[in-house]
Amino acid sequence: MKRVAVLGGGPAGAMAAAGLARAGLPTVLLDEKLAWEKPCGGGITYKAYRQYPFLLENAVPKKQIFETRLSEPRGGSVSMRLRHPLVIYSRRDFNQMLLDRAEAAGAQLEKERVLALEPRENSWGIRTRHGVLEADFIVAATGARNTLQSVGTEWKPGDTMCALGYYVPGTRAEVDIQFFPNFEGYVWVFPRCDHLSVGICGKGVAAQEAREQLHRYMDEHGIPRTGATFYAHVIPALERPSWRSNRVGGPRWLAAGDAAGLVDPVTGEGLYYAIRSGDLAAQAILHDGVEPSSRHAVYRSLLHGEFLEDLAFGAGLAKRFFIQEIMFSSVPARMIELMRLSPRMRDIVQDLFAGTQRYLDLKDRLLANLNGTLQETIYGALLGHRVAGEGTQA
Repeated sequence: MKRVAVLGGGPAGAMAAAGLARAGLPTVLLDEKLAWEKPCGGGITYKAYRQYPFLLENAVPKKQIFETRLSEPRGGSVSMRLRHPLVIYSRRDFNQMLLDRAEAAGAQLEKERVLALEPRENSWGIRTRHGVLEADFIVAATGARNTLQSVGTEWKPGDTMCALGYYVPGTRAEVDIQFFPNFEGYVWVFPRCDHLSVGICGKGVAAQEAREQLHRYMDEHGIPRTGATFYAHVIPALERPSWRSNRVGGPRWLAAGDAAGLVDPVTGEGLYYAIRSGDLAAQAILHDGVEPSSRHAVYRSLLHGEFLEDLAFGAGLAKRFFIQEIMFSSVPARMIELMRLSPRMRDIVQDLFAGTQRYLDLKDRLLANLNGTLQETIYGALLGHRVAGEGTQA
């Protein structure tokens, strides 16, 4: 193979380029911005840095956040100290670190906008403002706003969520997550190195309505908008039927990260899936036992073996989690109430934050712990005190 072109310089593209170049395959990465500040929270989970230690062990400025608070109007709030911290970077710094890593491996980085793709018999023509580049294989890592119609996920109505918010001057030591009744999403406050990312993401709601909800939250919690920079973004959030037909690859092309719709449909977390899918894309392209025109099948098999089925199952859980009610209250409210009473429930939420709890196994784990949790709740009510103190470490 003479050359692979990676389209997009975010985490998925940079990881793919690094893997390909390190194996000695001529690789060019094209992105019109390269490193830039992306607005969303940007937490790196334990699952990600456990698998890729360089995500934690580096000299790039970062914050390790151990404290988190979950709230819902009817369920109150609960604080929890994380066993494994969230690692939060400036997205510009984080992307630059990954791009530097790809370049050090031998990838050629070009600050260039891709205008169109021209499929050929055994290659691609990649049209840019400065001409046409030839490549034998393509990795599409162009994000959720992929404008290249012939590669990547084909969105259907309801397959995205909006995310909007503010860069707010200030700092704090904890992540805040706020749920609302009958709202398929949440508000977050993420402390970054030099500011707070305060935002809201949700499905089935107009952007203006979501922004008004966010403004109410900020006003109620004394978070000023004066001097804050507004942002808006689209996040993939595939409905469960869309996962069955999700277009993640084809002859001589693969899609990774947001361009492949690889985002947790409950939390909206996409960094792990971007990084991992970029790595798996490189592995599939380097698979010499299969013809290049069929390596997309290898890629889909790798994705399926790791997380495609779990994400599809999570898509079925998402609406029930946010919208369904249990005993006249929301699921997040009941979860928060149980977290205050039950170390077992806090352990489950700990693992959800860490990224190590699969949705496919969640029901069995909840059922296995249900009897003990109910016992703790009843004993606590009868004895008139909390079995485990509210806000204590699990």
